[in-house]
Amino acid sequence: MNINFDSLQFKTPFYNDSHQQWREQVRRFVDEEITPYVDDWEEAGEVPLELWDKAAEIGLLQMGYPEAYGGLSEGLDTFHTIVASEEIARSGATGISSSLLIHGIGLPPVVNYGSDAMKDEVATQVLAGNKRISLGITEPGAGSDVANISTTAKRDGDYYIVNGSKTFISGGMRANWLTTAVRTGGEGIGGISLLLIPMDSEGVSRTKLDKKQGWWCSDTATIYFDNVKVPAENIIGEENNGFLPIVHNFNKERLGIISLSLGAAKTCMEEAAQWAVDRKTFGKPLSKHQVIRHKFAEMLKRISATQAYMDLCAWQMENNCLKIEDISMCKVQATETMEYCAREAMQIMGGISYMRGSKVERLYREVRVMAIGGGSEEIMRDLTSRQLGL
Repeated sequence: MNINFDSLQFKTPFYNDSHQQWREQVRRFVDEEITPYVDDWEEAGEVPLELWDKAAEIGLLQMGYPEAYGGLSEGLDTFHTIVASEEIARSGATGISSSLLIHGIGLPPVVNYGSDAMKDEVATQVLAGNKRISLGITEPGAGSDVANISTTAKRDGDYYIVNGSKTFISGGMRANWLTTAVRTGGEGIGGISLLLIPMDSEGVSRTKLDKKQGWWCSDTATIYFDNVKVPAENIIGEENNGFLPIVHNFNKERLGIISLSLGAAKTCMEEAAQWAVDRKTFGKPLSKHQVIRHKFAEMLKRISATQAYMDLCAWQMENNCLKIEDISMCKVQATETMEYCAREAMQIMGGISYMRGSKVERLYREVRVMAIGGGSEEIMRDLTSRQLGL
C-alpha cells in the first residue's frame, strides 16, 4: 500500500489549476533530477553545476522575476513559489533550496535597487543558470544584528576598498557575485550600504565550511575581503541607505523557510506513515497501534494549522498587507512543526530512521538551521512583541 498525502496540499481557496500543474511539473523534476542523487550530493558536499541548467529549463530559477531579464512573472504569484519549495522539500533535503535557489535572497536587491547595467549583466545570467549570486550579510561578530556589521567599504575615487569578512554564506564557494552589506558611513543602520562584489576580484578569498550538522549538499563559505577594489557603480541603491534593500526581502526569505519547513514536515509524516503501514509488530501493522495512530493525528493537526497560517501570510503578501507579527510567528510555528514531525517520525520508524539514507534522518538534522536562519525563533518572538507595542 502506497501512502501519499497530496490531499494535504490544496485545502484552501488560494490554489487553482495553475498551481496544481506547476506542482506536477516541479515534482517530476525533483523525482527525476534530485531525489535519486541526494545521498551522493550530501556526501560530496555540493550539488552539480548542471542542476542549474536543468532548473532553468523548467522555469524554476526564473519564477517571479521580470521578463526583461529572462524571468517568468505573468500568471505567477506567491503560491507558485510555495508550491516549488514544498516539492523541493519532498526530496528530503531542504539544503537543495539553499544552494540551487540561493539567488532568491541574493538577486532581489539587484533587481529592485540596482542600476540598469547591473541588472542586464547579473540578473540575465543568473536567471539563465549560467552564473550564481549569493547574499553576504552575516559576519563572525554580527548575525541577526545587521546594524552592527563591521565590513568596511571606503570610497577611493572611482572605487570602494572593501575589508572584512562574511560567514555562513550559503552558495558562497561557487558564487560569481556577492550582494554584500558593507559599512560606508557611521555606526548603526544609517551607515550601511549594499555593494555587488565580483567574487573573482583580487583580494577575495573563501574557506569552505563543511563540518555542518545539516545542509551538507549546500556549499557554505566564510569569505574574506583584503583591500578589494570594487567599482563605485556597483553600489546597490544609494550609499548609506542599504538597510532598506536588506530588509525589503526578509519577508520573502522567511516565507521560503516556512514553506520548506512545512514541506519537510509533510515529508516526515509521509515516510513514517508508509513505514507504519508496512512494518509488522506484535502480529499487526505498526499503524494499527493506537499510540502510533495518535502520533499521526497530532502531526496532521500541526501541519494543517501551519498550512492555514502560511496561506494567510501569502495572501497578505500578495495584497500588500502583510503583518510583521504574522510572518514572524508563522516562521516559528513552521519550524516547530517541522521539528515535531521529524522527531515523531523518528520515534515511529525507530532504528532505521537513525541510519543515513532515510529522508527523516536527514530532515531531523536540518531542523535547527531552519529555526535559526532568516531570523531565529527568539528574534521572531521579540519582533512580534515589539509590533504589539510591548
